[in-house]
Amino acid sequence: MTDRRTELAANLATVEERIVAACVAAGRKREDLTLIVVTKTYPAEDVRILSELGVRHVAENRDQDAAPKAAACSDLPLSWHFVGQLQTNKVRSVVGYADVVQSVDRARLVTALSKEAVRTGREVGCLIQVALDAEQSAAGKAGLGARGGVGVEGVEELGALVAEAPGLRLDGLMTVAPLTGPYAGREQAAFERLMDLSTDLRRAHPAANMVSAGMSADLEQAVAAGATHVRVGTAVLGVRPRLG
Repeated sequence: MTDRRTELAANLATVEERIVAACVAAGRKREDLTLIVVTKTYPAEDVRILSELGVRHVAENRDQDAAPKAAACSDLPLSWHFVGQLQTNKVRSVVGYADVVQSVDRARLVTALSKEAVRTGREVGCLIQVALDAEQSAAGKAGLGARGGVGVEGVEELGALVAEAPGLRLDGLMTVAPLTGPYAGREQAAFERLMDLSTDLRRAHPAANMVSAGMSADLEQAVAAGATHVRVGTAVLGVRPRLG
């Protein structure tokens, strides 16, 4: 346990140095950026150590792993973010522990989240996941991206739907740097596009000012573009074991 604590503390310090340097380079204040540690595939014991080390935001992408982990860490002062593609049959479980769902990408999911939030008396923060690799259909409708998310054309409509849904709070936008399409290999350009979309969204919803972008490999580009939150897993916890 001591060795793992030492390892995580050292990794966190390195990530913090990267964030501070990126903020300095971008002329931003460090306090304007929030670190979310993605704890997927790692045990509750690691989450507990991270909490002791000062981490306050953690993220998971699979409910079957997240639910028991969140329950085991329910005594800790943590905000839980759900960042994976979410099926409606998992909504009841996810609303039980997630403070923010960062992967809202379709109307049916909004309806299911709202219904469960109202039923349990919770308010759930929602980010619209934007797919910058999504193809627009011939009918002009936004498609879905390879890693989830709604196309650019669908952001305004879906944002309005979340904002009007009981039990939900529209917090902002999220994206994952796309592997295909015009932004492939152009992480900073992708994140700058997300910032433009955030500006558009905030004209109608001023409080939706959260911009979640950037991971272990590209957090500097996200900070440079103006992201408010970065989601870092591997750089803190180590290379993940391969899932069978």
